[in-house]
Amino acid sequence: MDLYEVMKTRRSIRDFTNEMIPKEVLEKILEAAYTAPSNDHFRDWHFIIVTDNEVLKKVLGGVPKNLTVKDVDAMDFISDPIQKESYQVAVPKQYRMLMDAAAVIIPLMRKKADIMHPRNFSDLNCFATVWCSIENLWLAATAEGYGCNLRIPQGEEERIAQRVLGFPDEYLIPCFIGIGRPAKDAVCTKQIEINMKEQIHWNKF
Repeated sequence: MDLYEVMKTRRSIRDFTNEMIPKEVLEKILEAAYTAPSNDHFRDWHFIIVTDNEVLKKVLGGVPKNLTVKDVDAMDFISDPIQKESYQVAVPKQYRMLMDAAAVIIPLMRKKADIMHPRNFSDLNCFATVWCSIENLWLAATAEGYGCNLRIPQGEEERIAQRVLGFPDEYLIPCFIGIGRPAKDAVCTKQIEINMKEQIHWNKF
């Protein structure tokens, strides 16, 4: 698949078939993650791949299981109807979209600074570049015919996952990534249309 086609067809997938992903394909997808730019050249990222459902239940022990559309209606930061429709699809599936995936990939990045209280933007470089690796992973998965979703840990979710997975304190989880073969009836939410000519500027704003 052409790179531009991959980028255009990449969508968040929250409904999967029960098809497993061969280990060598997962390794190929993760190899793509390591080609991303790294702020310090060390690419000090680790990825934990969970395919065992019993382990996954423990890892996701803190993820809400019973969210509904009513929870979306209570979110006062949503104003656009397309955004709201997207949340109505995504929010109730936050737990199931990970449990139903063929694998959940958990990126780990070494904390080089307190990213919640950065002294300057440079303190966020490690956080920014791990997301470059995650984007590479998503694009590689799309090229291989798979789909991904993600959830950013909230509350105690990261602490619970750490207890199960046993990674050191100096690492943090930027997100959980569910990956699998998209179901035929997988719902892909609408995208808000933008006018590129209004948002791309040449030489000045």
